[in-house]
Amino acid sequence: MRQHVNPLSRFFQVSRVFPAVNQLFADPTLPLHLDIGSARGQYLLGLAPLHDNWNFLGVEIRQKLVDLAKRDSEALGIKNLNFFFCNANVNLDEWLYQLPTDLIQRVSIQFPDPWFKRRHYKRRVLQPSLLIALSSVLNEGRELFIKSDISELIDSMAELIELSDCYTLRVETSSQENLSGVMSVPTERETYAIKKKLPVYCLIYQRNNKKVPPLSVLEESWQMTRSKSILGE
Repeated sequence: MRQHVNPLSRFFQVSRVFPAVNQLFADPTLPLHLDIGSARGQYLLGLAPLHDNWNFLGVEIRQKLVDLAKRDSEALGIKNLNFFFCNANVNLDEWLYQLPTDLIQRVSIQFPDPWFKRRHYKRRVLQPSLLIALSSVLNEGRELFIKSDISELIDSMAELIELSDCYTLRVETSSQENLSGVMSVPTERETYAIKKKLPVYCLIYQRNNKKVPPLSVLEESWQMTRSKSILGE
């Protein structure tokens, strides 16, 4: 189910130019839901037709999955959905800062590769620099939600998000019955987890009115937190 690629390899460090929003969607003025790590696209392919008053963009590091998702979207004629191949920690921040104010109103990070070994933590998708970029473009009240079937990974992501002091936890659940709306459409990994009766952890955060901290401050705090966590093991 998991097809790991090393995001730190030279191939994935190449800068890629994001298309302008008006090249991605028929109506670029609609609020945008950004799904980081969209995989084969099952989640957005199911969600976008239900919400034609939103645009949806999936970014994914595996080119083959992006090609398949785009093919399906085009075959279904979904006008408010697109996918883009990129390394979110290399290509996304510059594009985010160029977007019109408050265009992105929701961000999801679902079932990212867990990278269990400590020396591989730096390969995980939610890094301080990406969180800073997302926090800088999300206005107060906008949503960031994360999902995983790995408790250690969801805890780690939550720890970083809360360390930034930019978000307020609104919903915490491990029960599928409690999820509705944009949370109710499963990803490929979620479908697998449910079939195998694995727990699915979900946290929904809202951007608060706190100022985004300097990247250096968040990185230092994050490193200290991680070091204490490792020493405590």
